[in-house]
Amino acid sequence: MSRPAGRVLTLLELLQSGGTRTVAELADRLGVEGRTVRRYVDQLIDLDVPVESVRGRYGGYRLGPGYRLPPLMFSDEEAVAVLLGLLAGRRAGLMTAQDTASETAAAKIRRVLPKHVARRLDTLLESLAFTDRPGPFAAPDAGVLLTVADAVRHRRPVSIRYADRDGRRSERTLHAYGIVAHAGHWYVTGADAGIGEERTFRLDRIADARTLPGSFEEPAGPSPAQRVLSGFATAAYRHEVTLRIHATTAQIRAHLPATVATLTEHQPATTENQEADEDRAADEDRADARWLRVELRVERLDWLPAVLAALDRPFAIERPEELRPLVTALANRLTTNAQPG
Repeated sequence: MSRPAGRVLTLLELLQSGGTRTVAELADRLGVEGRTVRRYVDQLIDLDVPVESVRGRYGGYRLGPGYRLPPLMFSDEEAVAVLLGLLAGRRAGLMTAQDTASETAAAKIRRVLPKHVARRLDTLLESLAFTDRPGPFAAPDAGVLLTVADAVRHRRPVSIRYADRDGRRSERTLHAYGIVAHAGHWYVTGADAGIGEERTFRLDRIADARTLPGSFEEPAGPSPAQRVLSGFATAAYRHEVTLRIHATTAQIRAHLPATVATLTEHQPATTENQEADEDRAADEDRADARWLRVELRVERLDWLPAVLAALDRPFAIERPEELRPLVTALANRLTTNAQPG
């Protein structure tokens, strides 16, 4: 590469760092005269790089928006950060439907990494582990994702064509409050204008989205992420379970996160059995533990006894009755298995 060509790329890198750069500043950084800087700028413009001229006392040159992405100049650390972001996004399932774009983007950056940086990256990837295996996540369409994001940003209604988990299709007008990434999926939460209630929709089930005229005000309340978590915890399922557990919030949340269960303070009545429960709990933990009411909705009950055993805290079952024999059966199996062979 000739020195002038190298200086043109250096000029591009300087402009990509942001802000307006004066001709004098650029000339000093490149080691050339001002008229040479102008000639380099003309070369970038010929390559369709959107360089804008800023007039005035503090004028100079800056990058503007163009019809296509110009060549990007990354530092070693920036390139590694982008590659790790793409890797984490693929592992979490948080890519758009055009997943080949992430593969080709990563490949382009990987090919041009300096050898010493590539070796360090390989070392990192060899030592990197994930706590769960990637699943067959359905990713949203990139156009849908960007359209909904724009509606969120400008508080504009958006019309969506949606298919629920049973395949039923509908068209809705949504006042979108925010986009949330959770457990390998993208979600949008907001008010369904047709029914006047808050709803959460999976973005990969939206076939089409278009913004509509008008605007709306988001009501005060929880953040979009909190709305999504609350929606999962209160969704309609086959069984409604209510428990009383003597533990700290952190101890319960380690086994029953906010997406699964809601927690509220419990003030037990002073019956003889409950007084005994309180005395036993107080003996076991006099720190921050207290009686909490735990409510959750589930399709199956068979996994709950093991969770309660893992909690290893005093608990009482309020409902449903079908849970009691399952807990008893697990206790009997544990007792049997603990006996000497």
